[in-house]
Amino acid sequence: MNPRRKQRLISVGSIAMLITAAVATMLYALQDSIDVFYTPTEILQGKQKTGQKPIVGQRLRIGGMVVEGSVSRDPESLAVSFDLVDTGPIVTVQYNGILPDLFREGQGIMATGILQTENLIVAHEVLAKHDEEYMPAELAEQLKGIKHVKPTDAGY
Repeated sequence: MNPRRKQRLISVGSIAMLITAAVATMLYALQDSIDVFYTPTEILQGKQKTGQKPIVGQRLRIGGMVVEGSVSRDPESLAVSFDLVDTGPIVTVQYNGILPDLFREGQGIMATGILQTENLIVAHEVLAKHDEEYMPAELAEQLKGIKHVKPTDAGY
């Protein structure tokens, strides 16, 4: 191999190793801030494709429906506890803070927190989902007097 080709090969190899090292360092640094999304069933039974279950102490996101009658509030503080379900088992979520206005039983929510036991999550953030029918109260008041005509009724 001639010296010029050898020098190019060493340069390209060095650049590739530096890029690989940079990517590996970034992934290592970000591993603590990556939150994997789970449903209640996946927390207890594992992901469907891989069978991977979260370990106790892992940060995660969980989404599901708040079970009717499961919301328990502490009268002395902002602590609240509620159960989440999707299609199978139930997982309990504990949260200390002000819940979103859209939070209620039977509503879909997403929480970010730490898995404390096999079926208990201590959340530090709770987000309430709403459907596409949602309309702010101010806009609903403005639209009360307006009559809507469906396109099929308009004679098109």
